[in-house]
Parts: sequence; structure tokens; C-alpha cells
Amino acid sequence: MTVKMVREHHHYILVPIMPYPLLKKRYEFPNHMPFQATGVMKSIKVGPKLLYPFLWLGTKCKLLFPEHGINISFTILNTPMIGPNGEEQIHWERIFFFEKKKRYFNALMSFDAERSVIKDYLGEPSILYSDLVFTVSPQGDLKIESSKQRLVIGKVEIPLPKLFQGIATVTEKYCDENGVFQIAVE
Repeated sequence: MTVKMVREHHHYILVPIMPYPLLKKRYEFPNHMPFQATGVMKSIKVGPKLLYPFLWLGTKCKLLFPEHGINISFTILNTPMIGPNGEEQIHWERIFFFEKKKRYFNALMSFDAERSVIKDYLGEPSILYSDLVFTVSPQGDLKIESSKQRLVIGKVEIPLPKLFQGIATVTEKYCDENGVFQIAVE
């Protein structure tokens, strides 16, 4: 089942109605109020050491980082805003608290109604772009998959060949038993 993000009564909602109200609520922004949460990542891994220079450079634009570990505390702040072109956007600020460092993974997202995708500009300033496709599994989990990606250099966007794309699949669900959101990133 495909999910669309639409604006209703001055806030965003996911359509069709998601089976879990608390998961749906995570993506609503009534009266343009931010969504805040804290949590713990069970594990954060990095790729081969060959990527370390790129990961370290990613820290300069709040996108990537070379640190890894287990049980890493984090905060997330999703803030609705209006962009310079009048487009409604959500600023995602994710902060990970490593033992001696605070690292970011930030993005600016908006809905492309024509293509039914979320436009995801990654980093500050944005250096990567990805289409995000939202679907709901038969179990009611929200699945977010990255799709077409581009390198962003100022106002120029260059399509990336598959070889250079960081394809990700995120699965989100609300666990009634524990009263928490569970997010898996592959």
C-alpha cells in the first residue's frame, strides 16, 4: 500500500490512515508544532575504513560521521517551516551523543505531490538529495525507501550512478508492549 503525505487543516498527515495512531501522530504537525523525542540506538555501524575520510568530511555539514558504537543516546527534533519558495518543509535534526562527541544527521524534507515522494535534502548545507518512497506493510509498519539520489553543489544537482548511492530502507513501528517507537535502518 503506498502512503502519501498531504496537508490537512494546517498540518501534515500520512494517507491512508495508518493502523497505529501513535505512529501516525509521529508524522503530524498540528499548528506547525515541532515533534521532539529521545531514544537509544542499539547499534551504529560504519562502513570500511576506506570511507573514513568521507565520513569525517560529512561532520562538517551535519550529515555523516565516523563514530560507531552500541547504546548511543540520541535526540530528534522535527520542525515544520516554510521554505524560501513558499514550500512547506520539515527540518529534521538528529543528534547522536557518543562518549566524547556530539554528531548530527540533519535533513530538510518536503512532499512532491506530482511524484508522490518525499524530497529529502541531506546535510547543512545540503550536499545530497534522495527521493523517499513511503509504504505500509501488511503488519502496519511504515517502510521508507531511498530512491533516486543526486549530489548537490549549490544550485546544481547531479544524478548519482547506483554505484555511488547510499540506498537505505527504514522500517518504523510502534511497539504497544514496550510503549516505544522502534526504527530499523538497513
